[in-house]
Amino acid sequence: MTPEEQQQIQESIKTIASILYHNTPEEKLEDFETIEQTVRDYILQEVAPPIGEIFFTQDIPAHQAEPEKSRVV
Repeated sequence: MTPEEQQQIQESIKTIASILYHNTPEEKLEDFETIEQTVRDYILQEVAPPIGEIFFTQDIPAHQAEPEKSRVV
């Protein structure tokens, strides 16, 4: 990953975090435990599924594909 890509990820994370924060009820921001659970819920419900979709819809790179089985002739 390039430094530019890392920077883009960090900027995107800040944008996502801001959107989620502004859409979180105040009672879920009162203590560390509740905040942690709220963040986990958002990751599982809102963040991970679209990321997983991208990974599963991409072609498998040749170096990760299963090698062909040897044929016995």
